Amino acid sequence: MKNQNILFSGQDVRKVILEQSKRANVGHIGSALSIADIIAVLYSKVLNIPSYEDENRDRFVLSKGHAALALYAALYLKGFMLKDSLDKYCADDSIVAVHPEHSLPGVEFSTGSLGQGVTFATGAALASKLRNKNNRIFVLMSDAECNEGCVWEAVMFAAHHKLSNLIIIVDDNKQQAFGYTKDVINLNPLEERFKSFGVNVVSIDGNNEKDILESLNNLNMKKGQPHVIIAHTIFGKGVSYMENKIKWHYWPMSDEEYKVALKEIEDKK
Repeated sequence: MKNQNILFSGQDVRKVILEQSKRANVGHIGSALSIADIIAVLYSKVLNIPSYEDENRDRFVLSKGHAALALYAALYLKGFMLKDSLDKYCADDSIVAVHPEHSLPGVEFSTGSLGQGVTFATGAALASKLRNKNNRIFVLMSDAECNEGCVWEAVMFAAHHKLSNLIIIVDDNKQQAFGYTKDVINLNPLEERFKSFGVNVVSIDGNNEKDILESLNNLNMKKGQPHVIIAHTIFGKGVSYMENKIKWHYWPMSDEEYKVALKEIEDKK
């Protein structure tokens, strides 16, 4: 498997998310849609993955594992996953599951227990540093995962060991399964909390591909600090009736809802 110079957008990722979610009649749509632009930029323009056997490859960890459809969409669009495999999403005896499984080519770590992906990525970053590797470790997590103490332990550890090869991207869509984040556990001021641990913090529009790419390209990998990018996103981005609606954390689409969602995505491509 070779890394191909294939470009695609967040809208391309969103179309695959909708198609596969509808086919499997599975939810977690809004969570996947909010990170579509971030995933597209990473896999289309940033990650250096000549092959998944290359020890010097960049690593990507999806800590918010329930948004796995966005990852699968990118793997498919990049040519890392065949359509036959993609179409087995949530099928019986399939490893293309609601949460990513590391036995699937292209998935570095199994995730789903929230907060754990950040700890995995931190360990991978330390391992790369100890082996004098120049690869980067990217982890994409949800804002609600900051409710987990292990996240802050990992950030504290990463700052102490000066893991400048670690890039934590926080999908700050401001809601979670049981409510809006500010009402469950208020995280504000999130930027200041991360800064207090001694990491480099940048805030961006997480649904603007140009902003995402510029922020990633401008990181100083030799500064001696881990990086945290607070990506302000819209839950359910791209489908008007899903945006900022808690319901679409779990809910699957009806036939009519699917038609409306797909048309909105295609009209904006």
